[in-house]
Amino acid sequence: MVMPDPVRVVLADDDVLLREGLASLLDRSGYLVVGQAGTATELLEHVERHEPELAIIDIRMPPTQSTEGLDAARSIRGDHPQVAILVLSAHVEVEHAMDLLASGERSGYLLKSRVTDIDQFLEALDRIVRGGSVVDPAVVLELVAARRVHDPLEELSPREREVLSLMAEGRSNTGIASALWVAEGTVEKHVRSILAKLRLPEAETDHRRVLAVLTYLDAR
Repeated sequence: MVMPDPVRVVLADDDVLLREGLASLLDRSGYLVVGQAGTATELLEHVERHEPELAIIDIRMPPTQSTEGLDAARSIRGDHPQVAILVLSAHVEVEHAMDLLASGERSGYLLKSRVTDIDQFLEALDRIVRGGSVVDPAVVLELVAARRVHDPLEELSPREREVLSLMAEGRSNTGIASALWVAEGTVEKHVRSILAKLRLPEAETDHRRVLAVLTYLDAR
């Protein structure tokens, strides 16, 4: 039996201890770390040289510690759309999360504190590499607490909001059903109702789910 090649990863973070810790975790978990970078420039060079399947990027990097990592992620998404991107942040930065996730696939935004839950972190990486998207629950909670006056979620029932919140965490219908202790068919009905009430344009189902999550995040 031919074993699949390990997922090739580039890491970018100017915190050497965190970067080395992530590299060690990924190596133990079957990933292949092909490059580590402390600056956005080094990150882009590694992506060009090694053509990874996944880039894990800190939003704030030298020299200004502002949005160098996010800017590099945009460049990678434009020049290497096949590369899945996970952005890590020390704090909830809603606009940055929305900006990255607007592409709708192979992207994620997590707080660095989330890395301490190894199983969830590795599950998020797998989901992103497979074409999904991941949103940190803390981002969801912050936006729910500050919804706009004209709330696009106003028509949703409490249960539908609950389902959409779990969708925003990146859960599948099966995962949502397990969390809510309901049948998967019930979740599917809720998802169809949510997509209809949010008046999302007809498109491939998975992409409509992402649009629903973005609508949820933007409702502030």
